[in-house]
Amino acid sequence: MSGLATLLVLADGRLPSGGHAHSSGLEAAVVAGRVADLDSLAGFLTGRLATGGRTAAAFAAAAAAGAAAAAAGAAAAAAGAAAAAAAGARAEAADDAATRLDALDEGLDARTPSPALRRASRTQGRALLRAGRGIWAMPTDGRRDRHQPVALGAVAAAAGLGPADAALAAAYGLVTGPASAAVRLLGLDPYAVHGLLARLAPQIDAVAAETATMAGWPVDELPAGSAPVPEVDAEHHATWEVRLFAS
Repeated sequence: MSGLATLLVLADGRLPSGGHAHSSGLEAAVVAGRVADLDSLAGFLTGRLATGGRTAAAFAAAAAAGAAAAAAGAAAAAAGAAAAAAAGARAEAADDAATRLDALDEGLDARTPSPALRRASRTQGRALLRAGRGIWAMPTDGRRDRHQPVALGAVAAAAGLGPADAALAAAYGLVTGPASAAVRLLGLDPYAVHGLLARLAPQIDAVAAETATMAGWPVDELPAGSAPVPEVDAEHHATWEVRLFAS
């Protein structure tokens, strides 16, 4: 871990990035009757972790690695070159980071068939980047519209965290978000829900550890976990006139 306290700040559900407004597909699953109690919630969260959670963690790790490498290159150039050359090297490093993040964004577009889910991911990414720029000294690459896992990786790098931290924050958030929503949607005992999260913690750690090793992989080789039912649910959910969550 690069900085445990910093990781806790980034993964905190109270971070002002709008995550509380999204249920990660749980609201639609509850209305459809597929999630109605603690046992069915456990199945939902386990499925999310194995599919979207694994993909999000891998992309967050890759984004963190790319952004950190660019920052390190820019810092080395600034320390060891004349002013004009250093400025050029910093600009080149920023371009390299933006190119990597753009490719990761495109990779997530390809892995997310539902337009509603793509919109929700980018909405959360915008809010997370806004929070990151307000809290840490984040370089600006001219893009304010990135998928949430890519934004998470970029913010993690700006906070001094590594790919493993970004992967853990992504996997953790993909489980805790809908778990928190379940308390509001189903009136479940919050102690029981957090007990479920505690039991899932080893699986979250395992997904994060696995995907952190993928940080340098080409985009086409990163995971593409498939979850067709939530994709269909998301399109229906987006048409509802009355709903508690944005997604």
